[in-house]
Formats: sequence, C-alpha cells, structure tokens
Amino acid sequence: MEAYKRGDYARTIEAWRPLAERGDTLVQTNLGVLYGKGQGVEKDDEMAVHWFKKAADQGFDIAQFNLGVRYHEGLGVEQDDRQAVKWFRKAAEQGHVEAKYNLGVMYMNGLGVPKDYTQSMKWFVMAAERGVADAQYNIGLMFKNGWGVERDEKQAEKWLSQAAEQGNSLASNALLELRK
Repeated sequence: MEAYKRGDYARTIEAWRPLAERGDTLVQTNLGVLYGKGQGVEKDDEMAVHWFKKAADQGFDIAQFNLGVRYHEGLGVEQDDRQAVKWFRKAAEQGHVEAKYNLGVMYMNGLGVPKDYTQSMKWFVMAAERGVADAQYNIGLMFKNGWGVERDEKQAEKWLSQAAEQGNSLASNALLELRK
C-alpha cells in the first residue's frame, strides 16, 4: 500500500500480483482498476476485465459492479447489456448501491432486459434511500411523468427536492418545471 500511496504503481503491481494470483479479491479488483487506468502499466482493458472477472467469480461485489460497467460500455469485452445486467444484479443483491442504481437505469431504458418500470422503481428506491441523488431524480421523474406509476406531483416534488438538495441540477430544473 505504501508504493500505491506514493504513486509508484509499477512497484504496486509487482507486489500485488502474487496476492492476486493466490485469489485475493480486493487485490484482483485493484489490479483491474490499475490496468483500466493504465497506472503502472500500459492501459489494457482486457487485462482489467481479466482481474475483475477473477474477483467477481468469487462473489466480490465491487468487481461484479466493475465488470457490469465494462460490459455495458464495451471496455475490454464486447458490449453486452445482458451481461451487464447479470453482473449489476449480483453486486446489487449484495448491497452495492451503485449497482442498484444501474439496474434501475437498465430496466427503465430496456437495456439487456425488457423495459419494466416496476423493476426500475424497485431498484431506484433502494439506491435513493441510501442517498443516491440520481436515483432520487429518476423516481421524481417517474412520478412527475406517470412512468409505471400514477402521476403524483407530491411524490415527484419530494424525490426531486431530495435530489436537488444534493446538487442535482436536473432535479432542480424539473422542480421548477413542476411548480409552474
């Protein structure tokens, strides 16, 4: 960790690789991040996926989330929203808040799964209750526009206000529009 804190990523990778090869999920995930950013090594998205997959297959939620992002964006793997949903779900079911939000987005937009506002709302609420402003914003929009729920300006204002209080400018704009 000292080498990492100093920004000596090459030495960090040298020290971490044996631990990763022995199955340390946190180290595997951290190696994935270093390869993904090109810190201490040449940027290599496929190698990032390699390390994320090793940790994800052992059930490490952060690696599962990162793998979901990689599949969604097509970084180091062929773009595949079904795989993204699979990995986001595994992480979300372990409590990973960003994965819950991402699942909400996937269901809201029908990415890798059929569009399903009920599922979208379920995952957004779980993330929103943990303070994710973007989830609060999306819930507000759903109530404002009647997407999968009955239009409810009070609920829309509640959720949009929570997001706006955290600095979400889209929520602030939606609130202004709602109050017209």
